Amino acid sequence: MSTLIKNGLVINATGSHAADVLIDGEHIAALVTPGFAVEADEVIDAAGKYVIPGGIDAHTHMEMPFGGTQSADTFETGTTAAAWGGTTTIVDFAVQPKGSSLLSTLDKWHSKADGNCAVDYGFHMIISDVTDESLKEMESCIAAGVNSFKMFMAYPGVFYATDGEILRAMQKARETGATIMMHAENGIAIDQLVAQALASGLGDPVQHGLTRPPELEGEATSRAIQLARVTGSPLYIVHLSASQALDAVTAARDTGQNVFAETCPQYLYLSLEDLAKPGFEGAKYVASPPLRPKEHQSSLWRGLRTNDLSVVSTDHCPFCFKDQKQLGLGDFSKIPNGMPGVEHRVDLLHQGVVKGEITRERWVEIVSTTPARMFGMYPRKGVIAPGADADVVVYDPSATQTISADTHHMAVDYSAYEGFEVTGRVETVFSRGRKVIADGAYHGSTGHGRFVSRDLNQYLV
Repeated sequence: MSTLIKNGLVINATGSHAADVLIDGEHIAALVTPGFAVEADEVIDAAGKYVIPGGIDAHTHMEMPFGGTQSADTFETGTTAAAWGGTTTIVDFAVQPKGSSLLSTLDKWHSKADGNCAVDYGFHMIISDVTDESLKEMESCIAAGVNSFKMFMAYPGVFYATDGEILRAMQKARETGATIMMHAENGIAIDQLVAQALASGLGDPVQHGLTRPPELEGEATSRAIQLARVTGSPLYIVHLSASQALDAVTAARDTGQNVFAETCPQYLYLSLEDLAKPGFEGAKYVASPPLRPKEHQSSLWRGLRTNDLSVVSTDHCPFCFKDQKQLGLGDFSKIPNGMPGVEHRVDLLHQGVVKGEITRERWVEIVSTTPARMFGMYPRKGVIAPGADADVVVYDPSATQTISADTHHMAVDYSAYEGFEVTGRVETVFSRGRKVIADGAYHGSTGHGRFVSRDLNQYLV
């Protein structure tokens, strides 16, 4: 069917203007001058509202195994929650176990997601076992629409890769045009600090932050950048949290190197103080890298304005406080790492507009357009334009709401943003032309979401 969204303000990364948006089937058919007569099966009056491209969360972990458990959201519940929050595409991480192949891992993640998603989805690939075979399989993954590969400088014995292994994967990325994504923390040094804290009887959640200091994120980020420089590989730093890491990224970008970085809402709004909440409450905020002292936040907002931070993703990896987070009671090193957030990213970043940190156009750019271009989905996604997928959000910029676990739709028993009062709310969401959120109700269905085979990074020079 066709839908006309009229009287709204269309916001793209390149600018804003009044226009009516005609959706026909799964695509945007036209942008129409307001008042010009157009027939449609349904008409939505968006007066006083924004019309923006659906959000793209380029960093999620649905059904991810970690520390003897797995993240609480399935692909069904997680993508449904994403839709409620105005996100119409996620890119999740397929996790290669040691000793397995990349292609069998990709098949496994397809078996989890295919037919179970409420919105569209793609995959990155985590390489935890660098061998001649897995390096060759990178080419097959690219042919299958997966062309970004994440590696870890943290978690020795689990995901950790040596500098030599990273170098080999980066050489393959340079050869194929793929992008290497990096969790940049010095895991070897961190493990020593963790062991020392536990030996001293320090087991509270705040120790998670104190044993992963920002200097060790900065060091690892600098090292990853140098390896990328030596190999000529594109590099994307995931979930950057510290000003030291941002300084390294900024310096590399100033030389023209293909280095990119994302941050996450938790690093913009939460801090080490949350990890230090009384009792075991701080366990709710355990993620890696950890929350930083508040003084890092202004640097991250500045990075978003200067484009040294290009994307805001969630690193959505929820573990319930009861039963899951409590696995680390008395030993912070056993607390499952991860926080929920896929439902609230668009709203939380809109607060940056409200507070004057970023423009409306930059808001759209970092939540939709840049991830679409960075991960090879543009112009199918990330823009309100004729021919694009009809992933469209009608957003009320003046509505107010309070974030709470009592009202969110993620399958987790707490909210990291409990009690946050925000201005702005998703009103209506279309996923490829289908209305999935409207009038405060969910109208989507499991299986509507479609796998997105992605092209190469469009920012490479």
